[in-house]
Amino acid sequence: MPRTNSSEDFVRKTTEVALGQSSDDVEALKAAAYPGGGTVADTLTNNVATIGENQQVRRMKTVSVANGVVVPYMHNAAAPNLGKIGVLVALESEAGADVLEPLGKQIAMHIAAAFPLALNADDLDQDMIARERKIAAEKAAESGKPAEVQAKMVDGAVNKFAKDNALLSQIFVMDNKTPVAQVVEQAGKAAGTKIVLKDYVRFQLGEGIEKEVSDFAAEVAAAAGL
Repeated sequence: MPRTNSSEDFVRKTTEVALGQSSDDVEALKAAAYPGGGTVADTLTNNVATIGENQQVRRMKTVSVANGVVVPYMHNAAAPNLGKIGVLVALESEAGADVLEPLGKQIAMHIAAAFPLALNADDLDQDMIARERKIAAEKAAESGKPAEVQAKMVDGAVNKFAKDNALLSQIFVMDNKTPVAQVVEQAGKAAGTKIVLKDYVRFQLGEGIEKEVSDFAAEVAAAAGL
């Protein structure tokens, strides 16, 4: 009988624990009881000591619908329900699963490829928008054009950034011409009932972890004892 990969087993069991939590509090998840004894944090510590790799439980997000489906998608799955990019898509609707699940999978595939930063423009991080506005203002200033023209250039650049990075306004990767919001609307019309893309989550392995920048020459010298 093949030995179960301990890291995969930990991920699966921790996911089961997370599904029983009433919030997306990672610290509460770590403190929760782990199947077989101890806590999630205890098991993680033992895994790190055994495997010798740095592992962290960093993020969790719950998406739900009152009526509809939550469609999962794993891009390039390394094992059942495990991979480097995982997506959940929440579709609220009276339509049946035969309509919602294929639509949800296509949207999830889009999300995996297009990496939206928020569901809509209003949900985009305002610090990020401020940085984009600053960059756009600097570029506009270099143009030497009148102030009122520069202001329009800045607004245009910020609006484009928002459009390109908000899921509902992104161009659907499946046809490269239709905004995602319109894809959902058209699917609702075809089904004879409204469909709402309520929420989504996209997690990518290692995303958001600051990688240490090292001097390769210094590393080689240190390894050689120089």
